[in-house]
Amino acid sequence: MSRTRHASLFAHYLRQIVYGANDGVVTTFAIVAGFAGAQAGDVAGIGGIAVLVFGFANLFADGVAMGLGEFLSGRSAQLVYRKHRRTMTDLTHANPAEVEARLADSLMSHGLDDAHARDAARALGQSGEVTAHLLSQLDPASPDPVRGNPIHTGLATFLAFITFGFVPIVPYLVWPAGNDTATLSALFSLGALVLLGLVRSRATGEVFLRATSETVLIGSLCGAVAFGIGHLVAI
Repeated sequence: MSRTRHASLFAHYLRQIVYGANDGVVTTFAIVAGFAGAQAGDVAGIGGIAVLVFGFANLFADGVAMGLGEFLSGRSAQLVYRKHRRTMTDLTHANPAEVEARLADSLMSHGLDDAHARDAARALGQSGEVTAHLLSQLDPASPDPVRGNPIHTGLATFLAFITFGFVPIVPYLVWPAGNDTATLSALFSLGALVLLGLVRSRATGEVFLRATSETVLIGSLCGAVAFGIGHLVAI
């Protein structure tokens, strides 16, 4: 597969990758931060085991839930779009003049002047399928269809969640639990968020600093909330 094909495929699933990866890092690190806060920085012994048990349980349960949620969301959007398009297709056969007028109005609302919009609508009206497709795309009441297979978008969300969500618990698999392990988990999570910002920046052309600062800020805020709540519960 060519580099261009890889880039196109990646951009196709960018929303699912960013969504799943960001939530994976944030929710899994929240487990670590919550235990660290609850035990006032002492996560040795049963604390370290608890981090792994709850971390992995959260990682796979949330990953599956998010993947299936993305699948159901994408499938529902496609079904609504297809229903709307069938309605437009039926209308093109029942009343082509009305459909042509609707298409001209839609084209004018998107910037074409009256004459060009009507000429374009008349020409496009030669194909009922093209007209129905354009009306479905241009109608603000019709949701954008999810591109691609909902199974693939759900899988992309799941894999991104699992991959990035695994990062915060890596220190607990490699080193003995303790204050330093919680700190390492925070640093690993920070690195994953920075990497996610880089991914966003490269794929969208967004300024790297802005893309990274957004992901890091959201992750840090969620981690701070989890630590604070864990600490308050333990008081």
